[in-house]
Amino acid sequence: MQARENLAQQAAKGAADALIPQSNDKTKWWQQITEYSLIVIFVVMFVTMSLTVDHFFSIENMLGLALSISQIGMVSCTMMFCLASRDFDLSVGSTVAFAGVLCAMVLNATGNTFIAIIAAVAAGSVIGFINGAVIAYLRINALITTLATMEIVRGFGFIVSHGQAVGVSSDTFIALGGLSFFGVSLPIWVTLLCFIVFGVMLNKTVYGRNTLAIGGNPEASRLAGINVERTRVYIFLVQGAVTALAGVILASRITSGQPNAAEGFELNVISACVLGGVSLLGGRATISGVVIGVLIMGTVENVMNLMNIDAFYQYLVRGAILLAAVLLDQLKNRGSRD
Repeated sequence: MQARENLAQQAAKGAADALIPQSNDKTKWWQQITEYSLIVIFVVMFVTMSLTVDHFFSIENMLGLALSISQIGMVSCTMMFCLASRDFDLSVGSTVAFAGVLCAMVLNATGNTFIAIIAAVAAGSVIGFINGAVIAYLRINALITTLATMEIVRGFGFIVSHGQAVGVSSDTFIALGGLSFFGVSLPIWVTLLCFIVFGVMLNKTVYGRNTLAIGGNPEASRLAGINVERTRVYIFLVQGAVTALAGVILASRITSGQPNAAEGFELNVISACVLGGVSLLGGRATISGVVIGVLIMGTVENVMNLMNIDAFYQYLVRGAILLAAVLLDQLKNRGSRD
């Protein structure tokens, strides 16, 4: 009887051991699919559009596409850190508009482009610092905090500008948006620099590792000696500064500060990040994924413009992309748990 029980236990153990490699193989297989699926989707979409849409693959349109995604690309780099730490920022659109208005007003008052840019970036840093401090130290939900600052900052933009666009007459400031190096506009170069800098920060610095650790498990990170609150404040402060810089560049491109600019901008940025594999549950992010997400968002909008699709339908497409991005994130999380 005892011998029979021993044989049964050995058989059960052998069956369990046989299942482990299969589970590991399944996990690796799923990870490979999710890692490369986005790149494959973008390549297929890009090739298809190049063959079927007139003027899509022209040099002029490619440069125009890169320029159109420059602001989203810049802010997506910092939004990546917010999402990776289990937070997000809904105030980025309002910060873009307010920074543009403030920069235009300071420029008209002082005539100094450098001072105007510094003032706008400093204001964005303050907005980000307030967001981070309220979320980290007062423990108020990021949704409520950034939703409130979104309304407050937008309101300040309308108040200081009296609800009107603030025109700019400085040739130096206007030239920033149209300045080119080797045939590529300055905003595109700034976006490429952001991709490189924040990619290195995410993968090669303590700041990036701490961000991913906080998103993965805040309490374990705190026990490991990471100052969770201070790191969150830094994340939002950098977010505010880069967002304000994007607002300055936008104001230079349109030659004015518009208090109603960048409405819905935050949804486009979050969509690009989530579509690029940044987890809404925190702890997972790649700069390459964010780049692909930004390119997909920009390519879809560019193609719809080339095909003269009504702007009303473009809202539907952007909403569908956001929903698809969230569903993809859920599938990835489910696959990693399994």
